[in-house]
Amino acid sequence: MASREETERLCALTREVRPIADLIRFVVSPDGELVPDTDARAEGRGVWISLGAKNVAEAQKKKAFAKSLKAEVKVPDDLSGLTRRRLEERFISALSLARKAGQLLTGGSKVKSAIEAGEVLALLTATDGAEDGKKKLVGSLKGYTKSAEEAGLNPHQAPHFELLDSGQMGLALGIENVIHAALIKGGAAQAAVQRAERLARYIAN
Repeated sequence: MASREETERLCALTREVRPIADLIRFVVSPDGELVPDTDARAEGRGVWISLGAKNVAEAQKKKAFAKSLKAEVKVPDDLSGLTRRRLEERFISALSLARKAGQLLTGGSKVKSAIEAGEVLALLTATDGAEDGKKKLVGSLKGYTKSAEEAGLNPHQAPHFELLDSGQMGLALGIENVIHAALIKGGAAQAAVQRAERLARYIAN
């Protein structure tokens, strides 16, 4: 079992000890500028902040990074925005890997079929997609879940994410203007879901 030191850290903003899954780490780059370490793997001393764009902005405003490091540090003007972009990049990379592994589908009809087959880990909709198309697929997902529960099954509660626009989704998948996609069962897809959940939490907070 992992020790407390390996699983929890102190938030430099709130001074609360929280699980590392609820935090995001920042480190000082070789050129002396503070950067987000979204995977918490970079060497050197890190500063942990509760996961959320508002928290990062507040930490910058209150100079929590310099206080934690006990040294002056260059902080990008829009650190919260930079952090979001880094999290988006990680999510896009994960989607690309899921596609290469055959664990991501695109197109409304293919996604609907996967929903009805109970294969969907997560439903993805572009932020600039049409509302009616989104409602149809979300409705299908809810309908499948309800039917499975009524049949005495324990279906996976597949989340629905709207995190990227169609251009960003297309970039991840190597095709233009992706509106609807679904991650289907597999290790690469599960990793992408975890990236999506982390990005969604950052945006919401």
